[in-house]
Amino acid sequence: MAEPHEETWFDDEAGRLVPLYAISNGRTQATIPLDLLSMVTATGRSPRVALEPDHARALGLCASPTSVAEVAARMKLPAAITKVLLSDLVGWDAVVARAPGPGVDPTDPSVLEAILDGLRRRL
Repeated sequence: MAEPHEETWFDDEAGRLVPLYAISNGRTQATIPLDLLSMVTATGRSPRVALEPDHARALGLCASPTSVAEVAARMKLPAAITKVLLSDLVGWDAVVARAPGPGVDPTDPSVLEAILDGLRRRL
């Protein structure tokens, strides 16, 4: 069953009712550089704009420090679309983003396995 705030965007039988490009207003590039290991956290400040359902859901997932990869997985959206949503939230001062530590190689299989394990535990 769809969550209350996404009823108009998702149907249990049909799936997502809004095409992915509409979620990001056709944008494919985030305005703020984020990678899958970037940590995003809600600031507690109200955004300066009325949030679309997907922005609101992304913001809700950032209540505690969360990786971009985890937000994408929980929203069941491609990482590129999730990065656009999160960069909007950063631009509206609703979320802060922190890059992964300098020693983190996002292509290292052990790092990717740790992310996957963490996502499996959360889902």
